[in-house]
Amino acid sequence: MTAELVRGQNHPLSQARLEVRVSAGTPIVAAAALSDENGRIHGVEWVAHPGAPTQPGLEVSRQAAADHRLAVDLDAVPEAVHRVSVLLALPAGAGPVRFGAVAAPFVAVTGLDGAEIASYTITGLEAESAVVAMELYRRQGAWKVRAVGQGYAGGLAELLTDQGLPQAHQLAGGIDDAVAKGLARSVQAPPPRTADGDRSRQAAAPALGPDQGGSAPQPGQAPPTSPYGGQTPGGPGQPAPQTPSYPGPAPDPDAVTQSSAPTAGGPIDYSHPRRQNAAPPPPPPTAPPAAPGQPARPVAGDATGWSMDERLYNQVWGMFEDLARSTAAYRSAVDFAESRMDKELEQVLSDPRSRIGGQGDAAREAARARHAQLVAQAAEALDRDLAQLTAEAEVVEPALPPAYARWDSPVWHDYRVPMEIPMALRLGDLHLPEADGIRIPMLVRLPLERGLWIDSSRTGSSDASFEDSHALGRLAMETAVAHAARLLAVYPAGEFTVHVIDPAGSGAQPLAPLVRTGVLAAPPALGAAGVADVLARLTQRVDLVQMAVRGGAADSLPPGFDTSQQLLIVNDFPHGFDDRAVNQLRYLADEGPAFGVHLMMVADREESSGYGPLLDPLWRSLLRLTPVPDDHLADPWVGHAWTYEPSLVPPGSQVLQQVLAQVAAARTKYV
Repeated sequence: MTAELVRGQNHPLSQARLEVRVSAGTPIVAAAALSDENGRIHGVEWVAHPGAPTQPGLEVSRQAAADHRLAVDLDAVPEAVHRVSVLLALPAGAGPVRFGAVAAPFVAVTGLDGAEIASYTITGLEAESAVVAMELYRRQGAWKVRAVGQGYAGGLAELLTDQGLPQAHQLAGGIDDAVAKGLARSVQAPPPRTADGDRSRQAAAPALGPDQGGSAPQPGQAPPTSPYGGQTPGGPGQPAPQTPSYPGPAPDPDAVTQSSAPTAGGPIDYSHPRRQNAAPPPPPPTAPPAAPGQPARPVAGDATGWSMDERLYNQVWGMFEDLARSTAAYRSAVDFAESRMDKELEQVLSDPRSRIGGQGDAAREAARARHAQLVAQAAEALDRDLAQLTAEAEVVEPALPPAYARWDSPVWHDYRVPMEIPMALRLGDLHLPEADGIRIPMLVRLPLERGLWIDSSRTGSSDASFEDSHALGRLAMETAVAHAARLLAVYPAGEFTVHVIDPAGSGAQPLAPLVRTGVLAAPPALGAAGVADVLARLTQRVDLVQMAVRGGAADSLPPGFDTSQQLLIVNDFPHGFDDRAVNQLRYLADEGPAFGVHLMMVADREESSGYGPLLDPLWRSLLRLTPVPDDHLADPWVGHAWTYEPSLVPPGSQVLQQVLAQVAAARTKYV
């Protein structure tokens, strides 16, 4: 999953060439402003807008649209620029006049391959007609993205004035004029989702280009293209993903899209005139015909995608979204029924004539009957949705590859070391109390964008069976070993390396599978000297790769340099760590993922609180997981508290040792 930001939160950027994608329920204006370290815009030439869509390192849309794709090249912005702000505004004189009347805009920063890096849903807007959505900013030589969400009721003029631009009103008027001239070309919002009564997703059709017998995209259907030549994430001729966006297929790096001049009433040809389109993806599996009056039978892999791996990934997240929305609809209906009953009972009690006696009793019974009817209708709709999701889960779960499958899946018994890195990794299951029988795999994209923190604290845990903190700590370490083994198993031989820091040796027993099979880079580091040695080597590695990448010399690393992804497992933190070691861990947590070093902490957050706020930034930078079921994760759509269950090896199973033995054997052949 991508980094779902909240207002004020930031996230590191590992790429210089990016796209900022904006989705809204109505045509809006998108612009981008360059500013100095104080956030001041020096002149109109520092703003890319529909009237001047291209500035150094920036390119924006020329008209209002419901969906935008802004191109950003951070290496091309002037040295004096320290911030790149993404500005959104409602067109003057057309459509809604305040953001509170439209759907919350969704903004995502992606790579040129369409993979999301960070996203932000701008909520809480009311009378504002312009907003600073996000900002990309320099910090100690590196770029980061921050969710801002600062709105302005005075529109673009007030926003630009607040940014220190002297010609704010003149520029705002010029932007309005440029947008007004292009309103006829405004791109409307995409069609609404399928009605709740039909939750079956349509199967993906092969994407054919005009030179393959397929029809070219029609005006208004094809999303804008990147000036750097990246294809749309949905594939040729397919719409870009909407909020929440899902990763699309990997683009062809040689793809160059150009738009020819449209003819009157004719389609726009976005294909390169001298390039033959690649072969379309194989068609997805088709569902068997359904009985009359019955919903379509689910099929594994019927989502969009250019490979079965990607189709299953998109299908899993589609199931996650469907369950979130179905449950939200049920809870909303129940809340409405209760508020309506309360209102009706209040009206009955407010009238002295109906407060007592048969008339009052009849009114109260009628209110309760209407409440029961509304709740029953909501429960019936939820049960219908859950039945379809259950049927889909029953066919999807057995079809999942090892990277997405549970440890008890038969697919692990036919495991072979892969030749390619999968799209994502399963870290556990998610479920809601209204649908306790449905488990949605929790998938995160690879390579990991954030480190992991296995919390061995009992605070907030829904499992009260672990009264002994030592037993819970051991289970947390077993969970970390299971996650590390899965990471080793899904990477090709030699492309993933695991280090372990266990200062007191308390994790020797859970770590035994990793040690016995020989998949670790070295024996677990013990004592203060071992901790210092491992942290020094990994921080130096991050420094070296960071300098090589930023200096454009990534191919000039020393001979024999280990370019594989690195994972550091830290047990029993913060016991045995001095201030220097803590700072090195914070550095690895912040900068490591962008340069191939990932952190997995096993620690009791409650015990760590005794060290004061020093460790808070470290915990916030990691994805918290638990060794027992816990409801600490929330989805970005409706904010449900999902119960997370870790992916653990079944008791007595030898699958972990078998998989690690194959990984070790493949590594020996690779070396």
